[in-house]
Amino acid sequence: MPTVPSIPGIKAEHAVAHTMRQEVAQLLGRSTFAFPGAQPVSFATKHIDELHREDYYVCEKSDGIRCLLYCTYSDLPHDGMPGTEAYYLIDRKNDYYYVQGLHYPKTTDDWSSFHTGTLVDGELVIDEKKDGRKVCKYLVFDCLVLDNVSLVQRPLDKRLGYFRQMFFKPYEELCKKFPEEMQYFPFYLQFKNMELSYALPKMFDQVLPNLEHGNDGLIFTAVNAEYKFGTDEKILKWKPADENSIDFRMNLEFPALPLEEYEEDGSGSPQYDWYAKPRVWLSVNTGSSGYERWAEMYLTDEEWTNLKNMGVELDERIVECAMDEQQRWRFKRFRNDKKDGNHISVVHSVMESIRDGVSKEDLLKVVGSMRSQWKQRQTRVQGGR
Repeated sequence: MPTVPSIPGIKAEHAVAHTMRQEVAQLLGRSTFAFPGAQPVSFATKHIDELHREDYYVCEKSDGIRCLLYCTYSDLPHDGMPGTEAYYLIDRKNDYYYVQGLHYPKTTDDWSSFHTGTLVDGELVIDEKKDGRKVCKYLVFDCLVLDNVSLVQRPLDKRLGYFRQMFFKPYEELCKKFPEEMQYFPFYLQFKNMELSYALPKMFDQVLPNLEHGNDGLIFTAVNAEYKFGTDEKILKWKPADENSIDFRMNLEFPALPLEEYEEDGSGSPQYDWYAKPRVWLSVNTGSSGYERWAEMYLTDEEWTNLKNMGVELDERIVECAMDEQQRWRFKRFRNDKKDGNHISVVHSVMESIRDGVSKEDLLKVVGSMRSQWKQRQTRVQGGR
């Protein structure tokens, strides 16, 4: 199984994190302090028409940790002197992790310069090299704010263009100028490879087989769309049928002991067989109404033994589950990066993808028509100049 990274930083205390959330909300012009990252919707048959109507980029869906990178000061300027650079990774729980050892210059004319008021979207992955080395990378796929200038209302290609020119190029030059220093960075920065939506043969035949980190599908993102906080209908998450999964909250229900086996404790309460395999209930997040029981997870005796032997608290954990060929929900992994399971709206979207699944072959069949539609749009735009 591919290695999933842990966040290389120190989790900020409540007061510091609260201040950071206020800063980020102010940068984005938001009144809420919630996690601002965009979230995709699951790919269904109807989205094939969407790929014909509109320009989309496609990239691989990495099996890593989704994080925003926030570049700021560690304190306010005083006595006319600027503050010190500081970097935080923000996970989906909206927790902030202070990361030491990073430096991103604003310009190659002054290597000591650094970005502030900058918010980047990406994910941490572990690349496993052929020689056995494991290299942590932060794959960038969007930029929300750059040096206090909000980019969220710009189209994706413009957002990425600004980031590449003003952030990534100076970083690349830094790597070339001081290669011996790069080993001390907690992770390397890398652009996530974006292809035009009709380049699916290349994605399936060349990109995905040669990845050095885990992958579980594709992400399609509309080229001309603004950045949208929360669920974004212009970001489409495609997974193979056996990879479509849901993040549930797990609850254990142990069988009650027969009455004759009760110990005399005088309480009159039922007693449970804590050594037996429990029933495992999966619940979905309904928002303000809390959690609603959705299904039961199927566990073999061996799987239950493996879970027990992990030596961790199991009840009320957030777990990722996928449906097998017999329509049973099976455990895939714990979602330690999430404090809540998927919202019921997301669950319905994933269920639609499972029922109305689009296969790799279905996508490849429409590559030609997608390309034709893209070229026609391009011709119309050029003709209107």
